[in-house]
Amino acid sequence: MTSERRVPSRADVVVIGAGIVGNSVVHHLAELGWRRIVQLDQGPLPDPGGSTGHASNFIFPVDHSREITALTVDSMRQYEKLGTLTTCGGIEIARGPERAEELRRRLASATAWGVPAELVGPGRVAELVPFVDPGIILGGFWTPSVAVVDPLQAGALMREQATAQGALTVAAGVQVTDLRTRRGRMSAVCTDAGEIETDTVVIACGVWSPRIARLAGARIPLTPVVHQMIDVGPIPALAETGTEIAYPIIRDMDALMYERQSGPDLEIGSYAHRPILHEPDEIPSIEAAALSPTQLPFTQEDFDPQLEDALALFGSILDTPGAGIRHAINGLLSLTPDGAPVLGETPEVAGLWSAAAVWIKEGPGVGRMLAEWMTGGDPEIDPHGADIARFYPHQRTPAHVRARATEGFNKIYGIVHPREQWTSARPQRVSPFHARERALGAEFFETGGWERPQWYESNRALLDEFGDRIPGREHEWDARWWSPVIDAEHLALRERVAMIDLSAFAQFDVSGPGALDYLQHLAMAQVDRPVGRLCYTPLLTPGGGFRSDLTLVRLGEDSFRVITGGADGARDRFWFTRHLPADGSVSFADVTSAVCTLGLWGPRARDVLSACCADEAGDLTNEAFPFGTARRITVGTVPVLALRVSYVGDLGWELHAPFEQGLRLWDTVAEAGAPFGIVPAGIGVYGTTGRLEKGYRLMGAELDAEYDPVEAGLALPRVKSAEFVGKRPYLAARETGPAATLCTLTLGAPAEHADESGIPRYPQGGEPILTGDGERIADRKGRGSFVTSAGSAPSLGSYLLMAYLPPEHAVEGTRLQVEYMARRYPVTVARVGRTPLFDPDDTRMRS
Repeated sequence: MTSERRVPSRADVVVIGAGIVGNSVVHHLAELGWRRIVQLDQGPLPDPGGSTGHASNFIFPVDHSREITALTVDSMRQYEKLGTLTTCGGIEIARGPERAEELRRRLASATAWGVPAELVGPGRVAELVPFVDPGIILGGFWTPSVAVVDPLQAGALMREQATAQGALTVAAGVQVTDLRTRRGRMSAVCTDAGEIETDTVVIACGVWSPRIARLAGARIPLTPVVHQMIDVGPIPALAETGTEIAYPIIRDMDALMYERQSGPDLEIGSYAHRPILHEPDEIPSIEAAALSPTQLPFTQEDFDPQLEDALALFGSILDTPGAGIRHAINGLLSLTPDGAPVLGETPEVAGLWSAAAVWIKEGPGVGRMLAEWMTGGDPEIDPHGADIARFYPHQRTPAHVRARATEGFNKIYGIVHPREQWTSARPQRVSPFHARERALGAEFFETGGWERPQWYESNRALLDEFGDRIPGREHEWDARWWSPVIDAEHLALRERVAMIDLSAFAQFDVSGPGALDYLQHLAMAQVDRPVGRLCYTPLLTPGGGFRSDLTLVRLGEDSFRVITGGADGARDRFWFTRHLPADGSVSFADVTSAVCTLGLWGPRARDVLSACCADEAGDLTNEAFPFGTARRITVGTVPVLALRVSYVGDLGWELHAPFEQGLRLWDTVAEAGAPFGIVPAGIGVYGTTGRLEKGYRLMGAELDAEYDPVEAGLALPRVKSAEFVGKRPYLAARETGPAATLCTLTLGAPAEHADESGIPRYPQGGEPILTGDGERIADRKGRGSFVTSAGSAPSLGSYLLMAYLPPEHAVEGTRLQVEYMARRYPVTVARVGRTPLFDPDDTRMRS
């Protein structure tokens, strides 16, 4: 392989960056048959000066995210195949009881994702790493497969293999000066060594990625942030091993630090210091950098408290005479608003792909994922949580990125609850009902920037009425970011009526002579229905998994309203706009900010709606306004598009109104509902309790690209004749049958899921489902069974879990186990498939 400054005039793809991510991308593109690949980097090879060259290069495989764990495990396999992985084992230690509980949670994640691990006591930690003081720790989480890697050598081998295939040209020491676009698509990469015509570009530049993307008018939402590292040595006890690493790596989680052997030295890294953010444009040039552009001068005062923590844990060797700080840097890494990578085609520019904010441990896996995505549109590992399109425009602004990165830096090794809320850069998007909701004591959760009430403190009095039907959550972790008021609101809805703010819905208007064919091409369900009819439908990936899950409303012969969840609105907008026909036959408009939505459900919903629009609405009976239809009505003085639909399984409507008239809509409905006992209810009811009682699936939880409609119980009785994305694999799945089926499981009586202290525990989601004998369950595709959603079912008096189970376990009445916080509790398969436990005939919402 040769590297030079000359660049070809034309390429099928240009990959900018020669760190571990860029090298992995070119390798996998070549493996998938791409040719005329050009790789550029401003620095020299093999170490061009990015984060790859100074990272600590160890891999702990377990993450609470299934996606990140899968990418990490895949990366480890690739490093091992390249001969650049050294297994040494690793221990995450706990100094305090909260961290000890978190390590029990990590054990459940390890089991769920199939990574061998165990909890060990202080004595065992000291056996494995004899320099640790066991007297200051409570225990550890031991993962034997933890390893260190040589990412520079791995990258060189990847480039060599791609070059040997005749696929790759590498140009080092080349500056990218511009990215040219034509009609919203990539057309050329301009460099100081020449111009390269291409319609596909991958930005794999780490901390420089936002600056390079800006050349094309795109935004990659990340910021460079400092991670401090020092090397202390020489330490004779380490030097005597004669190897790079002979002992397991320690992650001192409570101190937000790690310690690992690096030959004769002990390397100490910290995430405990203040967040130190930089701008990509401020990073020094290669010529100006003392070490490398991403190794900045060490700020000793930021590290002093961490050094004290390290001395307490490793004092027996750090106090060795003659040992001192031999190397110390403020190393730059990339941090995004939610801490996850930013991968995929940028929303602003077609053909411009991001492969940024990726750690060493995920690099090769991300390279394979992106190459598969670019080649067939459907990577094996679902990129849902890392897709750059997940961010709305305001979330890609520098101010938002910096605010969230500042808040998120110390969470890297922190204990983060699955429901934990961000506090910075809020509020950003509020519904017209916001003033009323605040007055009612709403507890707001954020989704897509929207402030959504999760429950209302004004409803606490409902506990006097329903409290005997609502079990408390005695354990603080289970009760965190939760309230029994949610269950009380649920029961008030089931017995009377409730109104729910749904303004976070993303809404798009699709119109034009080609609108029907366009939607037919994207939707799995039959879209060609009469005007005024609703269509619930998944959108599939090319491989037949779930891309989206939404509702279509036919407003006219050539006009439709698309309604999708706020959490996925940005991704769905990207998907719809990327598939617009080039002939201009379809118009697409994002009307989210013009429309507010109020849900009205419960057995008295028809009474409430009739009371506030009796003169204008006409007949609201089931015969005149049946389930699954839409009609324009007037609520008080507010024009409303009313949809007879329900995600909570009760009689009612979604009321869609002009945003500026939303407050009047709220007040009108609230006043009309007062005689019927109406209450405001939060998303805790809509998205959890009501949904789970009806067994409704949620995008990003039950529905993702790694499962298909047959497995999710969403296959339709007939397949439409029109072609649509994912049709062929969908048909194949119908023929072969499910490798796993989505099931609803129930916890038993409180005593059956009580911990060693006698406190009932409540799984939150992500926990493994095991056999009755405690064995991990996996289907024929190798996918482990785990809890996709969990929550209370107040109407049923139970607690529900949803999980995919292979056929031999997907049998109603089967007794299994769920592992939660390192304890196992019995669960029962209560329902296989889509039929709900609550009101299985759907009588309530269709009456």
